[in-house]
Amino acid sequence: MAVSEQQQLVEKAKLTAEAFGADPNQRDDIRQAVKDVKGVFIVPQLFRGAFIFGGTGGGGILLVKDEKTGEWSQPAFYNIAAVSFGLQAGADTSELIILVRTQKGLEEFYRSDFKLGAEAGISAGPVGGSTAVEGVAADLISFGRTKGVFAGMALNGAAIAASDDSNQAYYGKAARPTDILVQKTVNNPASKDLRAAVAELLDKGKK
Repeated sequence: MAVSEQQQLVEKAKLTAEAFGADPNQRDDIRQAVKDVKGVFIVPQLFRGAFIFGGTGGGGILLVKDEKTGEWSQPAFYNIAAVSFGLQAGADTSELIILVRTQKGLEEFYRSDFKLGAEAGISAGPVGGSTAVEGVAADLISFGRTKGVFAGMALNGAAIAASDDSNQAYYGKAARPTDILVQKTVNNPASKDLRAAVAELLDKGKK
């Protein structure tokens, strides 16, 4: 049976989480920033020079952590678009992880569409084991991998919008971000491996 575009994106997001976790420096940089993390937004492919990037299946995926159980939610699908964004010189594509650190940051995702840096403050994460994340008050912190190179991402002005079509296709009925992430009225067992990969990256070894 053919795998849907949405499931392909889920599987790519899983590989992205695993790739960040496979490198000790990348993993440590992210884990410096995960104290009280509320959610994670994963974009498996980011293309230079495109107005829409992320490819098929909605572009990016948001998972939210349950404050009571510590479990990660089902994925909500989003599109991400910008006229330009920061990649390393000469790079064509990148993988992106954005940690959502505040309730305000989550609320912007729940609104279905917003601009990074305008409605929600975003900061590029540290590189190579630095401690620059300490004292950062941004709602969101971004981490990027560009052609195997780990780099902070400049994403101010990027627009993020819920992908209603992808969410409906994945869950078999209309589902808003709050239905998926807050009310938890929908479920797709095929997201299990992605949620496990996110837990491995963000929860294992957390202080």
